[in-house]
Amino acid sequence: MAPDAARLAEVVREHVGPFDGALDLRRIEGGQSNPTFIVDLGGVPRLVLRAKPPGTLLPSAHAIEREYRVMQALAASAVPVPRVRWLCEDPAVLGSAFYLMDFVPGRILGDQTLPGLGPDARRAMYAELNRVIAALHQVDPATVGLADYGRGEHYVQRQVDRWTRQYRASATGTIDAMDRLIEWLPAHLPPQAGVAIVHGDFRLDNVVFHATEPRIAAVLDWELSTLGDPLVDFAYHCLTWRIPLGTQRTLAGVELAPLGIPTEDEHLAAYCRHTGRNLDEARAHWPYHLAFNMFRLAAIQQGVARRALDGNAANARAAAAGARAQATAEAGWAIVRGA
Repeated sequence: MAPDAARLAEVVREHVGPFDGALDLRRIEGGQSNPTFIVDLGGVPRLVLRAKPPGTLLPSAHAIEREYRVMQALAASAVPVPRVRWLCEDPAVLGSAFYLMDFVPGRILGDQTLPGLGPDARRAMYAELNRVIAALHQVDPATVGLADYGRGEHYVQRQVDRWTRQYRASATGTIDAMDRLIEWLPAHLPPQAGVAIVHGDFRLDNVVFHATEPRIAAVLDWELSTLGDPLVDFAYHCLTWRIPLGTQRTLAGVELAPLGIPTEDEHLAAYCRHTGRNLDEARAHWPYHLAFNMFRLAAIQQGVARRALDGNAANARAAAAGARAQATAEAGWAIVRGA
């Protein structure tokens, strides 16, 4: 259900600024978690509203307050983020907690193969994705006021514990591959590759590209951000090379060279160059990082399925997204068996 437009207009005038004409809300479909609206002010899209969904929520889920804080902190960094305007944690105002940020014009692209573009343009856009996530991982959390944004150390162990709890809280049946991963992952923890600000969901359709240039204008959807292992965060970004076509629009099974898109290993090598990491050391625990991220993604998809059953999903495709949890978990267990 959309927020009350008249009440929102009062909020905008009080906390953002005056505007002429009527306020209009347009729901953005595609996000699985937090309802998102474009706020047109007098016919001009100026703001975006992100809200928590109504109803009973899982612990620590839908953390829009963290989204707001991290974007505010990164405003002066090399990481492009929208300008945030106001955070309201009082559900009495519009029905649930929400925040307002500037609308960033540009391209949000869902198909990882970037149809309609030439090889040079594709190569440049993947290079830009790589550059921006590397830039994020090189931001000093203390310098931007995020020293307390997460515990940082023992990141994977804590993440395995967290997503095991989330998965079990939202389970709608038994997934054998998830049970195997829940047993295997904590028993084979690799050394941590450092502590950085991690996005948690850095992928093509969570960034806004400039309308005509291969340049990222804004990174979106910071709900899962925290302090953690940057290489694990980059491995999540690389799942697009692993998840089979037919479950999501990904690069798995695609002949990449004619498209100008790097291979997974080429993308990892470029990231290591940007961040000064040793490529051989990064490769050593790469299968674990990929398997863990498959597990985490499956837990997220299972949460979407649970919300769909409870009638509390963020969009109409939530049930289909949740149904992918088993396939994702099986892909993660296959990485373990093949490592």
